Amino acid sequence: MSKDYPPIHIFGGTSDARLICQLLDSAGERYSLSVATDAGKQLAGDIGGEILVGRMDAAEMADFLINRHLLWVIDASHPYADLLSDNVATACRQANVALTRYLRPSEIEALNHPLLYKVDSIAAACAVAQRLGPRVLLTTGSKQLAEYQQQLIGKTLFVRVLPTAEVLSQCEALGLGVDQIIALRGPFSMQFNQALYEFCGPDVVITKESGAQGGYQEKVAPCLALNIPCIVVLRPATVVLGGIGQPVTSLDEVTQHLMHWQQQRGQ
Repeated sequence: MSKDYPPIHIFGGTSDARLICQLLDSAGERYSLSVATDAGKQLAGDIGGEILVGRMDAAEMADFLINRHLLWVIDASHPYADLLSDNVATACRQANVALTRYLRPSEIEALNHPLLYKVDSIAAACAVAQRLGPRVLLTTGSKQLAEYQQQLIGKTLFVRVLPTAEVLSQCEALGLGVDQIIALRGPFSMQFNQALYEFCGPDVVITKESGAQGGYQEKVAPCLALNIPCIVVLRPATVVLGGIGQPVTSLDEVTQHLMHWQQQRGQ
């Protein structure tokens, strides 16, 4: 007899994914959640669904969706995880599974300032940073640290990353010393960020357009208050869902989709 798998699957080790899991728990729905790392599992917290750790490519995802007879996929991955979202959309098309893409609202237009540079790539961010002072604080996570390091030769890098053994080992492998690594889990308040900037004394801060959930304004506003240039790497282009899915930008919209899903299934 085949195992009775949950009909809903969520991709994403984000705070958004955790909120969606809690919403499904409240509605009594069965679901599973995919996260890339053990850190993502920790961040998911005490949710009711099964948590699966590990990365899959598009083909592996399609097999996963088919083998588990999944009916609905929610992509709640990070706004910058464009390859993951592309793989999820491809897998859902191949497996003919309904897809909802949760996109946390952008706050990119909330702040404008002569010291705020909005760029569309890491290369562009590094080109701007090269023209500024020697001390660069990266609040962009650990994923592209090597890329930043390669393009910021001659700069002193300070990196704010998650406090996990895997991430710290990565930083050390790149030659970053204890004075350069700030291992903390965000998001943080404006007051906390301002104190950190005053402590580190960066000549420029590089961050991402992380939205309210990622503390975007709380990261940028203290820079501007301290007259520190801030470079924001804009989000990648949204993955085209085609006919297999719909984008949503709020938990209210997720709730509406859930109610529709329950009605379709006669719940």
